[in-house]
This record gives sequence, structure tokens and C-alpha cells, in this order.
Amino acid sequence: MAYFSRHASALMDSHSLPTGYAALVFALALSLLANPASVHAQDHPADHWEVAVEAGYLEKVRDNSPLDYTIAPLQVAWRSPAAFDLWNGESGARLTVRNRIAVIFETFIEGAEDYYFAFAGAPSFELWTADQKSALFFEIGGGAGLTNSTDIPGGQGQDFTFNWFTQLGVRQQYTKNQAFTAAAYFTHHSNLGMTDPNPGIDVLGINLGLVWQFE
Repeated sequence: MAYFSRHASALMDSHSLPTGYAALVFALALSLLANPASVHAQDHPADHWEVAVEAGYLEKVRDNSPLDYTIAPLQVAWRSPAAFDLWNGESGARLTVRNRIAVIFETFIEGAEDYYFAFAGAPSFELWTADQKSALFFEIGGGAGLTNSTDIPGGQGQDFTFNWFTQLGVRQQYTKNQAFTAAAYFTHHSNLGMTDPNPGIDVLGINLGLVWQFE
């Protein structure tokens, strides 16, 4: 600290820098030395763009269709930096809201259709621990897409189909820029009564993901 004091005094005595500017530089240096974690605290995972690859396994949970649907979804999802915070704890814990959009490709292991290609958007509510390494997240939203419909009773009846989804899960950072997620995932497919009958699909299961954060 004595080293910084001597050099700051030399700066303020010289004519190369205005006194006020030298004093400001000295004050900033002292601030960083006193609290070096303050810079890192601004580098929160929720404040970055990121991309995730997610894969799941879902099984039918309602009898709205007579068919036993089993679906394996694969998603590429993007999350925005935090739009706003709902709560900030004194310890550094944080409840934040982000935006999520995903491109979805579902393979139908069982069911009348073979695939579903779609997009979906949703807010992502994330409760972060103070150490910024773990989070509990909840997402709910929907979108639309295309399937290869058939004439099999209990199927979707048309190619254009809407989707609604929700997932509740946990996230764990294993490096500064990478994370792993695991969630309970539910999705519903329906064509909003455009066909009669309109049985819809309701499936529930697990969804796992790998996340890469952009600097």
C-alpha cells in the first residue's frame, strides 16, 4: 500500500496529469485492492447470452388419446442475459428472469406420427445461489410446429400443431462458462380444435442439458 501511496503522490505533484485525475486513479486502485471480488461479482452467469443442447425422454400421462405416445425431444435453446431481477438477497442470492427460445426436434418412439419440428419461447425464472454456481429454474411457454400427421385414430389429424411446455429443474456450473441442467419436463401438443376429434398429446419425463455461455 505504501508503494501505491508514494507513486500516487508523485503523479499528483507532476504536471503531466491534472491533480483531480491522479486522485481518481488512486482512489480506484485502492477500491480494487480493498475489494477485488467486486469485479467478479458483476460477471454473473445469468448476465450472459448462452446456448444449450437438451435431450429428453417423455411418456404419455393422460388418456386424451388412445395411443401410447413416447417421445424423445432434442432441443437447441438460447437464453438471453437477465431481463430483470425479482429479488436480490444480501448474501448475493438472486431471483432473475431471462428469455428462452428453442428449436425442437421430437422423435416419436411410439404414436401415430414419426416426428415433430417446432419452436417454443418462454420466460426462464432462475433462483441463483450466492456463489453463482447453482440455480433452480422454472420455465413455461409454447410455440408451434409441423408433424407428419396420419389417418390413424387418436393421432393429431393435421400437420400444423401447437405446443405448450413447462419444466422445473436444477442447474450446476462445472466451469465458468459451462453448466449441466436436469429437469422434469412436460409438453402438450394440440391443434386447438382445428380437427374433430382433437385428442392432443400430454407427455411427461426428464430433460437433460449442456449449457455454453458466451463471453
